[in-house]
Amino acid sequence: MAYRVLGRAGPPQPRRARRLLFAFTLSLSCTYLCYNLLCCCDHDLGRSRLLGAPRCLRGSSSDSQKLLQKSRPCDPPGPTLSAPAAAVPAPRLPASNLSGSPRLGTKRLPQALIVGVKKGGTRAVLEFIRVHPDVRALGTEPHFFDRNYGRGLDWYRSLMPRTLESQITLEKTPSYFVTQEAPRRIFNMSRDTKLIVVVRNPVTRAISDYTQTLSKKPDIPTFEGLSFRNRTLGLVDVSWNAIRIGLYVLHLESWLQYFPLAQIHFVSGERLITDPAGEMGRVQDFLGIKRFITDKHFYFNKTKGFPCLKKTESSLLPRCLGKSKGRTHVQIDPEVIDQLREFYRPYNIKFYETVGQDFRWE
Repeated sequence: MAYRVLGRAGPPQPRRARRLLFAFTLSLSCTYLCYNLLCCCDHDLGRSRLLGAPRCLRGSSSDSQKLLQKSRPCDPPGPTLSAPAAAVPAPRLPASNLSGSPRLGTKRLPQALIVGVKKGGTRAVLEFIRVHPDVRALGTEPHFFDRNYGRGLDWYRSLMPRTLESQITLEKTPSYFVTQEAPRRIFNMSRDTKLIVVVRNPVTRAISDYTQTLSKKPDIPTFEGLSFRNRTLGLVDVSWNAIRIGLYVLHLESWLQYFPLAQIHFVSGERLITDPAGEMGRVQDFLGIKRFITDKHFYFNKTKGFPCLKKTESSLLPRCLGKSKGRTHVQIDPEVIDQLREFYRPYNIKFYETVGQDFRWE
């Protein structure tokens, strides 16, 4: 006969003990899972109610892992009170390729400008200098300092190509040279801006200018009629833009009020045809970059009558200026040409003296 001792319970049956242990373990697991669900994540399993930062369900049980797999991925962990979040590294840029990837570098205001002159050879200088790996140039003419100044420098900067710190940003707009306000505006942008002016015999330049206009407006008056107010008296019409542009020394006076002569480089349009490597060598020296562009980059195109770029590793075909370049000039009465040469002579001589260079246009 078994006796029960008061205050003590007898040892439980083995089956009952296992049930109690299973129930207790299950209760703890459910409690832990519910705590994670309620305290760590909301119904999207992505937002922490307590910390206000994205959190993910955490747990070592197989049930928790299955639940995580069914839910959508949580946002990346945010900062906590105990340990600040590590900074996310910036994406790496692709390796430099000096052909000009639009995603490479920074847009900057130009450090150099080709400011003139129209029909002097500015497009040739631009295309030639773009071969240089240390130069990135805007292909179109933005006309910022004459027509679009009201848009502001931020708009102007947005047009520029991206450049590395070691590269020069450059643009060309030939009408700047004859725009009265351009020198002051460029000076206000940067007094260190380097200026390139491509000049050409003013009589030849005027004929080229007229030829271009005639191709667009075939009904305009004759070159002679536009050049003179009275040809018999030798009165040249300086109000005609084609004539006025060639008065280089008068336009230069406006630039010298803001920029020293050492900051302006003059390219000979004639020598650019006969010796492109030599002229571009001096341009590279002026910009402070190595002489990368040499004779090996050019060949003379007899059809167009001026040099073109040979094909390079980055281009499959030679590069010549467009069909609008190298037009056959309109035939002008030789006496008209002589009269215009006499008119320009004193201006040319003063220009030579000012810049310290004889262009031999007489």
